[in-house]
Amino acid sequence: MVVQVRVSQIEVLPGQRAVLHDIAWAEFEEIIQELGEHRATRIAYFDETLEIRMPLPEHERAKVIIGDLLKILLDELGQEWESLGSSTFKKQIMQAGIEPDDCFYIKNYASMIGKKRLDMNVDPPPDLAIEVDLTSDTQISAYEALGVAEIWRYKNARLAINLLEAGCYVESPHSLLFPNLPIIEGISQCLKRSAEIPMSAVRREFSQWVREEVREIRRSR
Repeated sequence: MVVQVRVSQIEVLPGQRAVLHDIAWAEFEEIIQELGEHRATRIAYFDETLEIRMPLPEHERAKVIIGDLLKILLDELGQEWESLGSSTFKKQIMQAGIEPDDCFYIKNYASMIGKKRLDMNVDPPPDLAIEVDLTSDTQISAYEALGVAEIWRYKNARLAINLLEAGCYVESPHSLLFPNLPIIEGISQCLKRSAEIPMSAVRREFSQWVREEVREIRRSR
């Protein structure tokens, strides 16, 4: 006897995950529809394996801080950007789907202005994704399949920058998008400070840090 269980019947508690194997693409699409858009869980799909995660408040706090700092950085540098947050990025031909903690279009921002629906057959992938790995590791294979150029991953109180090179991610000391700034140092310091001061103060300190770094770069030229 085969027992069928709807995905909506599976309870994933905060900090936990459910992993489903042998999920065909059509089933994956049905599951996405069943889960709906208004939910707290995040999904990752690659090679017929589906992972459903429920983040902890600690995870959400770190995600918000890193995303806010990136926005400050972009604004201080006068760069245009668009964010699609935790939208579902999926591509059948690559058998991959992912919902980042946050994502940004920077080089390709213009193509995302006013975007209401994503089609990864024609739309570019995000230029940068943010992932906070507290209870499980990011599904890197899905990101590689979708071709996201840069991922900022926060794990064990450490920020790491991963760049896509020849189809695989390589950890780098520098950001591809901000090669002249010590991003890891600046954001890591702010994340540590966030345990001592409110987010609003962290934002102000980071803005000041960016301005000082930019002035130093200009003086050295």
